[in-house]
Amino acid sequence: MEYRIIKSPSKGAVDILFRRKGSASTSPIEDYDAIGLVQGRLIDMVFAADIAEKAAGVVVEDIKGHCPQNMIMIAIFGDTASVEAALKEIQCKLKQVKAGEALC
Repeated sequence: MEYRIIKSPSKGAVDILFRRKGSASTSPIEDYDAIGLVQGRLIDMVFAADIAEKAAGVVVEDIKGHCPQNMIMIAIFGDTASVEAALKEIQCKLKQVKAGEALC
């Protein structure tokens, strides 16, 4: 799984993501100054989206792509601290699940 964070995203980067969104937003995406990007297998992305939304006040969107390894990406929109907290929680919980340990 790969993780990236874009702090103060450019208009071009935001435009790319909004053009590739998988569906219309069910939650308004506003007042964000960072975007977390997480790419991996579908099962991990659904799990990561759930973790992110429960961990911090963020909005998660699926991002369409074409990849032969069946990889997908989610974008996590929010303020910088919330996006960083969501990414940290995703990494912690996925690491523990894969190791067979109790969740954080």
